[in-house]
Amino acid sequence: MLSIKRVPTVVSNYQKEGSDESPAEGCGRNCLKSCCIQGARLPLYACKRGDKIGGKELPLLGCKEHYPVAFLDSLILGEWEERMQRGLFRYDVTACETKVIPGEYGFIAQLNEGRHLKKRPTEFRVDKVLQPFDESKFNFTKVGQEEVLFQLEPSDDGEAQFSPNAPIDVDNSPSFVAINVSPIEYGHVLLIPRIFECLPQRIDHESFLLALQMAVEAGNPYFRLGYNSLGAFATINHLHFQAYYLAMPFPIEKAPTRKITTLSGGVKVSKLLHYPVRGLVFEGGHTLENLANAVSEACICLQHNNVPYNVLISDCGRQIFLLPQCYAEKQALGEVSAELLETQVNPAVWEISGHMVLKRKKDYDEASEANAWRLLAEVSLSEERYEEVTALVFQAIASVDMNVKPQCAEEVDAVSPSTQPSMVVGSQKCLVLL
Repeated sequence: MLSIKRVPTVVSNYQKEGSDESPAEGCGRNCLKSCCIQGARLPLYACKRGDKIGGKELPLLGCKEHYPVAFLDSLILGEWEERMQRGLFRYDVTACETKVIPGEYGFIAQLNEGRHLKKRPTEFRVDKVLQPFDESKFNFTKVGQEEVLFQLEPSDDGEAQFSPNAPIDVDNSPSFVAINVSPIEYGHVLLIPRIFECLPQRIDHESFLLALQMAVEAGNPYFRLGYNSLGAFATINHLHFQAYYLAMPFPIEKAPTRKITTLSGGVKVSKLLHYPVRGLVFEGGHTLENLANAVSEACICLQHNNVPYNVLISDCGRQIFLLPQCYAEKQALGEVSAELLETQVNPAVWEISGHMVLKRKKDYDEASEANAWRLLAEVSLSEERYEEVTALVFQAIASVDMNVKPQCAEEVDAVSPSTQPSMVVGSQKCLVLL
């Protein structure tokens, strides 16, 4: 087995100690700031629109068992592999040991000693989900242009388009797809929406729709996108999603669910069952925009209520997991056991989904379903807190979807899908049902 050098966990080769200062005018680093970006060009991929085209609603596409290789899928992998050949990554992720842990769910363990045992100190508070963007801290305008794979935007005419050498329109703040130089898996990339607007790490409707479009256009069931809020182990306060390829099902994707309601746009909302982390699952929708709006409205609600959360976009954009969590809060309160803390595993979206990225050989050798479950159980909200939080989420959705009504949580299983919609006043401990 190859030996992997232990290095600081960073997402860019320019995110190093002492490199937080803005580059000088004409810095020569080929960065994305005004000193270097003028006249730069990058490939541009324009996604199909996910709403009505030509007067017809587009059905939400799911993954097919025998799918043709989508152009976006091949573009991501081709550009990523080219950067790998150029030696831009801090270690060879393909040399990392990976195994499926025996058990009912098949948790996946990876030994990734390339992600340093000692993470650099976080540059922002972990007890606030919403924090302003800070130009003095590392952000994605400071990465090198060689780390950017291509530009990504919605198509103007509804059809997918590609330009191999398009100018960068700084004034319209394009979205970029860039490599993560400390990859967790093959093809690990970052989606950075509207990069030059310097948005803090918070989901909005437009950025989430773009992430969903990327999942649909890639068309690969093994390509998932993830999001970590501040307080849920996001490490950079500059809006971004992560994505990578893993050719096996995540344990969370195999967990059963119980339907709660169907929204007016056809989006089904369910509760995740028999899984160590409590969460909601969003599926379907008459259009991609219906699904994106429902999930982003829920995320915005959590942000405004200072609830840290993670999001997994799965099944080619067909299934989305929304997972509020409290591990960082428990850490701050001294409520996490020393045994778990010693692993130095920060349970972000990938770990919560069942892909356990372990940094010590000892933890990898001793990995078990019981150990994975024990860690993730500390991540989850209590049942009482979960019900309070989901009540807030459904009230937020009800404020924009007049076809749902509040209904007490204990009545969830008894509600018939044929219940006629009406609006009634409910307490914060009520869910919103069709």
